Parts: sequence; C-alpha cells; structure tokens
Amino acid sequence: MTAPIALTCGDPAGIGPELAVKAWQTLGADCPFFWIGDPRHLPRDTPVVEITAPDQVIGACARGLPVLAHEFAAASTPGSPDMRNARGVVEVIERAVALVQSGAASAVCTAPISKKVLIDGAEFAYPGHTEFLAALAGRERVVMMLASERLRVIPTTIHIALADVPRVLTPNLLRETIAITADGLRQQFGISHPRLAVAGLNPHAGEGGAMGDEELAWIAPLIAELTSDAMTVTGPHPADTLFHAAARKNYDAVVAMYHDQALIPIKTLDFDLGVNITLGLPFIRTSPDHGTAFDIAGQGIANPTSLIEALKCAQTMARRSTDSVSGSLARYDAGARS
Repeated sequence: MTAPIALTCGDPAGIGPELAVKAWQTLGADCPFFWIGDPRHLPRDTPVVEITAPDQVIGACARGLPVLAHEFAAASTPGSPDMRNARGVVEVIERAVALVQSGAASAVCTAPISKKVLIDGAEFAYPGHTEFLAALAGRERVVMMLASERLRVIPTTIHIALADVPRVLTPNLLRETIAITADGLRQQFGISHPRLAVAGLNPHAGEGGAMGDEELAWIAPLIAELTSDAMTVTGPHPADTLFHAAARKNYDAVVAMYHDQALIPIKTLDFDLGVNITLGLPFIRTSPDHGTAFDIAGQGIANPTSLIEALKCAQTMARRSTDSVSGSLARYDAGARS
C-alpha cells in the first residue's frame, strides 16, 4: 500500500480549506490524504481528526478529515487574505515536501496560493508554486504540465510577459522541456514511447517565414534532431489547428511555447477536470487547475472536482511508481538468485 498524500492548505482565506473537506467527503478511504494547516481555518463543524504522523491517516479518515496541525499566526476570514498568515502558508509547503522526501507521504497535492499575499507578507521570492518546489528539491529546471483525460499540455515559458517570450525561449530551454516531458510521460504515466507535438511560436507556425523566422531558423531543426527510438517529436505545428479532436489522437502531449498557448485549450476543453502536474521533481506533485477564488470563498459553492482529480492523479502516479520499483526489485532479486 502506498503512503497517503499530503495536501497543503493553500491560502486560508481562499477556497482551499472548504475544498479539502469536500474532497474528503467524496474520496474517503479510497484515496487517503491528510490536510496540513491550522484547524481554525477549516469550515465550521468540519469533522476533524488530528494526527501526528501520516501513518495514522487510514484509521482517521473514516471518522473525519485527517489533519496534521500547523499553527498559523492568525485566524482566517474567507475572502479576506491576511498577510500575517503568509509565512504559515510557506511553512506548510516546506513541511509537505519534507514528508514526501522522507517517504512518509507518497505525493504532494497543493491547494491554491496567492502569490501577492506571499510576496507582501513573507517576502516570497518565487513566481509561483512550481519554481518554489523546484528550489526545495534542488532542481534547476522543472516543467509544468496541465493534464486531463482529453489533453496534456506543457508551456515552455510560464509566468512571464508575452513580450519577453522570444527572448527567454531558447533552443536549450525547449530541448530541456521536451526531455523532461518525455521522461515524465514514461515514469509517471507509463508511456514507454512518448509522442510529443511541438507548437510553433508564431501564427501559422511562421508560415514559411512570412510571420517570424524562429520556426525555420531553429525550432524545426531542433525537433528533427530530437526524434529518436526513445520518442517521437513532431512540429512545429500551427497552434490554431493543434487541439481539435482529430489532432489530439496523434500525440500524447503538446509542448507549447508560452503560458496561454497551453492553458487556454485545456481550460476550454476541461476547465473543472484539469490537473497541474510538476514534472522533473524527485517526487510527485499535483494541484487543482484553479486559483484561490477569494470572491466565492466561504460560500459553499466552490467546485471540488479539480482538487479531487488532482488527488486521484497523485494516487495513480504514486501507485505506478511503487509498482515500477517493486518490479525492478523483483527483477533484481531474480537475477541475484540465478
């Protein structure tokens, strides 16, 4: 049996706490997880079972939401973020990562944070969760994937202005993104020979140089260089024809050039079912594909579907990883006995 999943609280004033309760009510013991945060921030009358270690989750989740308590500086009012709690949000993320790195948790699932609150209240030095997790793991480069049953997309550049994309987008960055994506598809999705479609940077993929020459100058040659026995890489494809149903049958994931080129298609196709996955970390991390939603926090109307899918996705990947390790050990033992 795999260890339970560590779910961080996210911003206490957002919808994270109420979604954690709804996820527990839906999943129960079928997908064991524990919430790390201040119990004061959960909705009133939430059945809470405080635990002191993740191995207590299975026994606890039948009675209530398993909570690994982490004291924050202040109580919380839904919809009204409090800068005093910013440091606690950061500490919870750090604590979750430490637990998964130790093996006590099988994966980290992160509830939404407010980057502005963390910057103003805790001098947070990162553009978002993804970059912070990479720093905690000691990885210089990780990749953000948005995934659902119908589509997987990876933006090569993420949280930067559109005007900065042509400068930041380099052959080395694209090469690393493709390599990490292919490796993640093999290890975490069980796809032995990944098929990657690469979107063009310019409209119509440059249309033969009429609308930009990056595709001709280096993107197409790089794609030709990367296709091998280990993976198939195609493109650059015009982004406006890459995401319809027939096109999606030809690849396992799309590597896009910038944030909105990747996120608009998946949020259009599967707004509530999309999951944010970080590839390239030495542990599994998923997240719902939405924000803090301060405007509806505390009203009981927030949709838990994306968080539920993120937890289920983390469980599936953790089980696949455990099965892979078990298979490798079995093959090793068989070899040692022969």
